[in-house]
Amino acid sequence: MNTALNRPTALIADDEPLLRDSLARSLAAAWPELLLLGQARNGREALEMFDQLQPDIVFLDVHMPGLSGIEAARQLARRAQIVFVTAYEAYAVQAFEQGALDYLVKPLDEARLDDTVARLKTRLQERQAGAAVSTQALEAVIAQLLDRLGQQTQLASTSVGGAPPAPKYLQWIRASVGATLKLIPVDDIVYLRSDEKYTLVAWSEGEALIRTPIRELMDQLDPSRFVQVHRSVVVNLHAISHVTRGLNETADVHLKGRTEVLPVSRSYLHVFRQM
Repeated sequence: MNTALNRPTALIADDEPLLRDSLARSLAAAWPELLLLGQARNGREALEMFDQLQPDIVFLDVHMPGLSGIEAARQLARRAQIVFVTAYEAYAVQAFEQGALDYLVKPLDEARLDDTVARLKTRLQERQAGAAVSTQALEAVIAQLLDRLGQQTQLASTSVGGAPPAPKYLQWIRASVGATLKLIPVDDIVYLRSDEKYTLVAWSEGEALIRTPIRELMDQLDPSRFVQVHRSVVVNLHAISHVTRGLNETADVHLKGRTEVLPVSRSYLHVFRQM
């Protein structure tokens, strides 16, 4: 612990600046005493900043370009408390719960963050008292995670038995609403509608504008759930109440519990004929 300031200190490493800032704000609310010393953009930068700043805790994104968070953790684990930040619940292996390491899943859950903060406080107190997690336990956990990361990387670049790897679809969309960063679960999205510069994201709790083109989003959405019904409109099939036919081989999509009516152009009418 930082003896000069008598406050615990931390470093955040994530290649997404918005998510770094979001975690910093969440930590400030959940643990006001924590002093954030810096933010790194990748694993290698995290190691350099750690050597310079010597924080008590390092929050590491698992997937970062170059040196991954897990690879960085291998070099830091004996010198700091490590918390992995990941978009994949699969990394929440049992070993984390054994006290060797901890994890947070994006988008951050407030209750989960509170649990992590409580465990970190306990570990810092134990470290001051001379207790420590064994080096062997830390190495075993990190080796297990590196193995899992390697398996995922291999599956992403090769096929097994001639079958293509299972696609990983978008889990949430980041959108700025005023000064707030919103992490919108994709499952909650009702529809997307674009104009020349922006895409409107309409979800169960509101609306937001993002700059990502709708064609780019379509490549990342589960096609069994989201369909394009117009060159500027994508709709969640689970949100559709009914479809009414219009003139000239067009149609209108009516939504459950909402007043908006979305157009279906001739080019996309076949989507509903096939259902």
